[in-house]
Amino acid sequence: QVQLVESGGGLVQAGGSLRLSCVASGLPFSTYYMGWFRQAPGQEREFVAAISWSGGTTDYADSVKGRFTISRDNAKNTVYLQMNSLKPEDTAHYYCARGRGGVLRIGKRNNGEYAYWGQGTQVTVSS
Repeated sequence: QVQLVESGGGLVQAGGSLRLSCVASGLPFSTYYMGWFRQAPGQEREFVAAISWSGGTTDYADSVKGRFTISRDNAKNTVYLQMNSLKPEDTAHYYCARGRGGVLRIGKRNNGEYAYWGQGTQVTVSS
């Protein structure tokens, strides 16, 4: 069965850190780029970060550059999102998604660039 399962969300104070994990099962993982998206209530889903199949190329939304780091461990079929210096505006439901190829190029920031999605994990940052 195809699954992308996120974990690691929770409630933290502003300035704190969280590490999200996404484990893939039942689908190819190691040869595809992966991404993280987030959606707050009443807002559109927005791109957060992406990583190429090998981990050699990454891309970040301007709002998280310098604070978030995406990484992957293909041996564990897992992609991570390390979130530091969290702000209240980072509060959202965070989703993991698998891409449609291996190479990460400009333009891999839209829903249509990804083939599979997880159920997400909630991140809440208090002030």
